[in-house]
Amino acid sequence: MRYLAGVTSLAYDREKCSGCGRCTEVCPHGVFAMREKRAAVVDRDRCMECGACAKNCDFGAITVTAGVGCASAIIRSMIVGGEPTCGCGDGTAASSGGCC
Repeated sequence: MRYLAGVTSLAYDREKCSGCGRCTEVCPHGVFAMREKRAAVVDRDRCMECGACAKNCDFGAITVTAGVGCASAIIRSMIVGGEPTCGCGDGTAASSGGCC
């Protein structure tokens, strides 16, 4: 599943990556793959901002703000119904490009 393009809080620093591959094991949406003995982001827009990758990266190569932003809003709207909102406080629908 892909979410809104270009809005995830996921950040990856290849220089800090040790090549352990843990992020590829824990990411539920296949955002990461191993390339040249290091992790690589293969599809950033698939990130649901769960934070599993960052929590399992002992080297600080990955950061993500879990539970915020457009991916979280879309998931929340699927669970409870209604239009997704990004939580910026103005009620703008994330799907319309609003504040995200």
